[in-house]
Amino acid sequence: MTDLAIIGGTGLATLKNLEVTWRQVVHTPFGEPSCPLTYGHLCGKEVVFLPRHGSGHTIPPHKINYRANLWALKKTGATRVIAVAAVGSISTELVVSELALPDQIIDYTWGRGHTFFEEDLRGVVYVDFTYPYCSKLRSLLLKAAAAAGLSMADWVTYGATQGPRLETAAEIDRLERDGCHVVGMTGMPEAALARELELSYAAIAVIANQAAGRSENLIEMASVEQNLNRGMEKVRRLLEQLIPLA
Repeated sequence: MTDLAIIGGTGLATLKNLEVTWRQVVHTPFGEPSCPLTYGHLCGKEVVFLPRHGSGHTIPPHKINYRANLWALKKTGATRVIAVAAVGSISTELVVSELALPDQIIDYTWGRGHTFFEEDLRGVVYVDFTYPYCSKLRSLLLKAAAAAGLSMADWVTYGATQGPRLETAAEIDRLERDGCHVVGMTGMPEAALARELELSYAAIAVIANQAAGRSENLIEMASVEQNLNRGMEKVRRLLEQLIPLA
């Protein structure tokens, strides 16, 4: 049993340096997770890994069963979750292929399973979400980034949009007015569901592209993939430094 879970996003369907020991199919009251859970050793520590888009990256953001994913990780005994996600940069201070550490999030998604507290309740359940990311995990990630020689902005507000289409330039302007620094499609309801399950949760945002209207060029998927490849190598370096601290 492990207490540390890693959720992989676009560009991180596998952990190259994970020594896989076994895989587990988990059934939940909320349906099936994105794929079987993968257990293994990373830098000598046991972890459980789950790619949120599925092992073949076939599940779009709005179709991910976030409740099943988080429930399955909780069922394994995990108490802490590190989530990796590709994002677009709204702020000019955030450069492509670099990493960022969100500390706030704004939810623009709709129609997703946003809560576990819907059926068979004895009363309405309210969960504090003032600070959506675990401060202890964020501190560990910052220490690991310093040890790996990586810079990581820690003041970032994540805007979670519905997807799978990318945003218009006007929508990005709106997100910037709202205070968002990056934009992604999977940050919610994942973070809120983790809080409902009392899981410590933090996210590593990988800057895959400049958001719509923030560059003279249109967003090209080939360029996004190249940026992600560079960014995910930094994620692997970061995780190698994080595991001994975790």
